[in-house]
Amino acid sequence: MAIADNNEMGIDGAENTGSDFISEFIKEDLVSGRFRYVHTRFPPEPNGWLHIGHCKAFYIDFSMAERFGGKCNLRFDDTNPEKEDISYVEAIKRDVKWMGYEWDDREYYASDYYEYLYDLAVKIIKKGNAYVDDLSDAEMSEYRGTAVPDKNNITVTPPGRNSPYRDRSVEENLDLFSRMRGGEFPDGAKTLRAKIDMAHPNLLLRDPVMYRIRRETHYRTGNNWCIYPMYDFQHPLSDAKEGITHSLCSLEYEIHRPLYEWFIREAEVFPSRQIEFARLNLSHTVMSKRWLLKLVQDKFVSGWDDPRMPTIAGLRRRGYTPEAIRSFVSQIGIAKTDSMVDIAFLEYCLREDLNKRALRVMAVLKPVKLIIENWDAGKTEELEAVNNPEDESAGKRKVSFGRELWIEQDDFMETPPPKYFRLFPGNSVRLRYAYIVTCTGFDKDAAGNITAVRCTYDPETKGGNAGASGAFDNRKVKGTIHWVSAAHAAPLEARIYDYLFSVERPMDAQPRPDGTPGQFTDNLNPNSLEVISGAWGEPCLANVAAGDRFQFERLGYFVRDPDNGEGGRPVFNKTIGLRDTWAKIAKK
Repeated sequence: MAIADNNEMGIDGAENTGSDFISEFIKEDLVSGRFRYVHTRFPPEPNGWLHIGHCKAFYIDFSMAERFGGKCNLRFDDTNPEKEDISYVEAIKRDVKWMGYEWDDREYYASDYYEYLYDLAVKIIKKGNAYVDDLSDAEMSEYRGTAVPDKNNITVTPPGRNSPYRDRSVEENLDLFSRMRGGEFPDGAKTLRAKIDMAHPNLLLRDPVMYRIRRETHYRTGNNWCIYPMYDFQHPLSDAKEGITHSLCSLEYEIHRPLYEWFIREAEVFPSRQIEFARLNLSHTVMSKRWLLKLVQDKFVSGWDDPRMPTIAGLRRRGYTPEAIRSFVSQIGIAKTDSMVDIAFLEYCLREDLNKRALRVMAVLKPVKLIIENWDAGKTEELEAVNNPEDESAGKRKVSFGRELWIEQDDFMETPPPKYFRLFPGNSVRLRYAYIVTCTGFDKDAAGNITAVRCTYDPETKGGNAGASGAFDNRKVKGTIHWVSAAHAAPLEARIYDYLFSVERPMDAQPRPDGTPGQFTDNLNPNSLEVISGAWGEPCLANVAAGDRFQFERLGYFVRDPDNGEGGRPVFNKTIGLRDTWAKIAKK
């Protein structure tokens, strides 16, 4: 009996779903009468934080329900007390909500179904299709057997061997299972196994374990239970409990589908249907909670929300928007075969979104002083700047201009290479929103470092939105650079992020020089983070809220981090640069 109240909506109630194969399966089920409604679920295990691969999963779960006028549950498959924690539950709920999905009152926990699952296990025992086994894990593995290559190098699975305890009577199995629950036996001493086929070519159907003894405190049920159901047993029966019509899973569960269907059939419960899709594989990224946890535990990153992590929390802190991630997931589509998606496409979707919404400001990350020698000392002028050229409603702002400015160090060169159109002795550039200036000289310290650049300005060239050519009053310059007023600028800390891994496929680690197998952590990028504590920005940046996003003109998109840096300076994380790498890849 389903615990959720489902709307009975057929195919006529669905929106146009496009050509993805999951929609076609659902349409067929509705037309054939197999189901009268659509009810999906997103079932994370609370043993880590969600990453972008999960975004694809719950995008499919929620969007399929929405397309067909159905519902989607959020269910925590929390039957592994050793690794699960309430903090993970809260993080998962926070991330799913941030991505824009709601589940209303449809929040469920597999741990609430323990009594229900136990009763179904008893039912299967009574049918003679489950038994209590005394084999150890190692013995069970030996009896099950393994896949091996034959003489033609084709993988085959020789039959396994029946456990000597397989033919226990129904009465004995019921007694032993009850005593397992009662805590009579030590951890690992006994298991409850399904009685299927020890010669089956699919090893998962060779009498899989349904329950094991674990004296672990569960974060929700405490010490009420000392036996816990295995995933392959509880998952289909939890789906059935909730009346889930379509259990949408990633492709690695395709081999589990016969077992999913076996448990539903033997338990005689609601016939949920499992459909598999290709998981998201993203270049330069590790997409496994197990390996992400290792990065956190071994302190390769600052935490689950480190902006270099592919977790939703990390992406949020990096400055990604839910809209950009949803756009990315929707555009890569739903396929039945695995493939690698270039991370440049994710970045393209982000740029497309931020370009429309991010306010423009000027900031200088690695500053050098620019002194305008023919500007009156103490004089300040307010210039007009555009907040977002893609959005007229964003309006304009005033920026202060004075005799001393900060500019980027690499916007000046004493001896420039060919086609360098920024400042060098005798050359002119336009200062963004301001004037054309001409370099007259520079100052150096005893070590030969440039400490100041000197110039004069042309008062007849005042401009608002100077184009790339800088053409005003019949004067043409080829370079336009940004700046901030030294007298008014706010001190900032900038954190510049690169890919966490330096190779496209981090899990493909090469052997180490000593001949030992390589680890994925060998592929970590040693230059994935640069901290710049001496940056300057427009004064408005001093008091913005954490999560506010901006385009630092000519530099890229940045977001205000929750942290403060050295001396209490506000920290801005670089989200993404302005260069569109994906456009070049797509063109090729």
